[in-house]
Amino acid sequence: MSEFYTPRFSFVSTVMVKVARLPFILVLLLPVLLFTPPVWAGDKSAPFTMTGKELLTQCSYKYAGKDQTSKFTVTLVDTEGNRKRNVYLRLWKDYAGEKQVLDKMMLFTEFPPESKGGAFMRTSFVPESGKHADQWIYLPVLRKIRRVTIRDPGDRFLNSDLTYEDVSFRPINADEHFYVGSEEIDGSTLYKVESTPKESASLYSKRLFWIEKGEASDWDECVVSRITYFDSKGVLLKEQLLDWQKVGGAWMWRRVVVKNIQEKHESIFEMSDVEVNSGLSNRQFSKRAMKAGAGGLRR
Repeated sequence: MSEFYTPRFSFVSTVMVKVARLPFILVLLLPVLLFTPPVWAGDKSAPFTMTGKELLTQCSYKYAGKDQTSKFTVTLVDTEGNRKRNVYLRLWKDYAGEKQVLDKMMLFTEFPPESKGGAFMRTSFVPESGKHADQWIYLPVLRKIRRVTIRDPGDRFLNSDLTYEDVSFRPINADEHFYVGSEEIDGSTLYKVESTPKESASLYSKRLFWIEKGEASDWDECVVSRITYFDSKGVLLKEQLLDWQKVGGAWMWRRVVVKNIQEKHESIFEMSDVEVNSGLSNRQFSKRAMKAGAGGLRR
């Protein structure tokens, strides 16, 4: 839920693995760095060195394909364990900066039945444009398309435990990154990078990224598998667990669980039935397409 550099959902963008995004959703595969397991940059005894920034660059930026089609399921779990599930058809397309557009994402509601026919469209722009993302929602009951304005980046995305800031563009240079060691968890070695914001007015005092190397000897398959977020007072706020999949050479998350430690509720994001590079057209990311619905696109 980075398209996202934090694995931001390129769900919007689930994250979708697009440059400087994260989770939901981090697009360019950067040059491979050959090195031994990460060590402090100041450790001159090591044959290779890796800073926290280099480690995140290597493991957070992945090729996400030119476009994606998938089933996107969001499950919200409240403090009493009650679950609310929403299912969407998700379309995503990389515009690579054409007319200042970074990417576009469309969600068509398929469940619950009373919400079927609704649609949400988001257009993200390259950072040089200085533009905020454009967001639109189609309400079939009213038969109207309305613009969605983000007043507070801390507002919840799709009422989940991820905020609009979590799923929006954030340059890697917006933070200071420090490699802080490794830890064995469930038989796997995870390498930790602590990121602290350079700006004073930030939602988080820091984030801790847990990176799994993968099986490739050159670290080409390394991914961020966990992110912990700390509030402005330095207290643990929430934890994000990411399970990745690779389809047709493109990376996207399979399942993301976000647990709010302080408020005792969680959100689960799942991506299935993924198709990559199917040649989605521009007309499939338009207000007309929002009104036509998922069925109209398939005809």
